[in-house]
Amino acid sequence: MERAFRDRLVAPPAGETMTIGALSRRTGVPVKQLRRYEDLGFIYTVGRSSGNYRLFDEAALWCVEVIETWRSLGLTLAEISDLVGVYLDSPEKNIGPRLADRLGSARDRANARIDELRGLLRRIDAYEAEYRTVLDGKADFRAFDPRLADDA
Repeated sequence: MERAFRDRLVAPPAGETMTIGALSRRTGVPVKQLRRYEDLGFIYTVGRSSGNYRLFDEAALWCVEVIETWRSLGLTLAEISDLVGVYLDSPEKNIGPRLADRLGSARDRANARIDELRGLLRRIDAYEAEYRTVLDGKADFRAFDPRLADDA
């Protein structure tokens, strides 16, 4: 797991529970995102407090750590949902091969994004070459505006 994220985790004392706010403070993940994770079935409560607050145990810290790490590696919520579903519904299955497949998909998306960014850099280079005199302050950008061309 990502070391920087793990270093932020502060577990509650053994057997104690924490509210979603405490879970948020201990993980650095916003409450709204934790609620979303709960709604998606990625983390679960161990009950409610007398004030009807969601309560989580130490296992929620591990779940959030895994989810945040997978998100940081580029997995989508749908991919995480698939992995969590297999993990929870088929404990006899090793999710390693499926995780490897999802990481491959994330790598493909990252490479596609890198290709898009390289294309953007090529377009910036071409634009800079075309408008070098303007960028160097040796020409006025208005000189390229056909509406301002002399009719004479």
